[in-house]
Amino acid sequence: MARFTTSDGLAVHYTDEGSGLPILCLAGLTRTGADFDYVTPHLSGNRLIKMDYRGRGQSDYDPDWQNYALPVECRDVLELLAHLGLEKVAVLGTSRGGLNAMGLAAAAKDRLLGVALNDVGPVIESAGLDMIRHYIGRPPAAKTHADAAAAMARAFPEFRDVPDSRWMAEAEKHYVQTDTGLAITYDPHLRDAVLAAMDGPDVDLWPFFDALAGLPLACIWGEGSNLLSETTVRDMQSRRPDMILGSVPGRGHVPFLDEPQSIAALHKWIGEMQ
Repeated sequence: MARFTTSDGLAVHYTDEGSGLPILCLAGLTRTGADFDYVTPHLSGNRLIKMDYRGRGQSDYDPDWQNYALPVECRDVLELLAHLGLEKVAVLGTSRGGLNAMGLAAAAKDRLLGVALNDVGPVIESAGLDMIRHYIGRPPAAKTHADAAAAMARAFPEFRDVPDSRWMAEAEKHYVQTDTGLAITYDPHLRDAVLAAMDGPDVDLWPFFDALAGLPLACIWGEGSNLLSETTVRDMQSRRPDMILGSVPGRGHVPFLDEPQSIAALHKWIGEMQ
């Protein structure tokens, strides 16, 4: 198990596999490097680095929940790159990972080779935020992985033609079986940090998106997403006509990344950096 120690003393877990173009995979808000298990076989020939943010997965929990913030996570990313001796990486960011990628573009653009955003942009829809408010920091009502998988299939009808085995894999990634039911795989105090950010002043994220100028850029969009709207995707394209778009039907927030449209967009994006 690979870990490095941050400047404030936390052990952060990561994996580092393969060779070739270094792609740093940054997961969603409550998720881990396992977000990228499905796409990994389709990205052979590249070096995939997957990090669990502080407070998630196999990384240490932070005693101060206020450190569950984008600037601190970006700092952790830069410290991981220093630990690995990497000057530049491409970033594949799922949801919050994409926000971190935009933050890195604003603060340390010289460390980036390119960015691929998985179902996230500079405008986050209220419906997506409301869903996050509802679930974050709370264990599921389901008591087993099988129950959770069935609940996911019901809760996300925008995901079409998803086999039961995929929902089971998702349940096993996101929850740990205990004697009393399922437990989440992240610090429950992440809820405090997220709600504090939501209740704070609005932040204009368009300057962070614009900071991606000059970098190879891709966007994977689940056409049924409640977090990234078609209007925002079109506005992103207007600002970046060269943005590679993988528009994925039958998917919401977030695409699994092994859909044909996702793979095609990522391969085209990678080609622009080689």
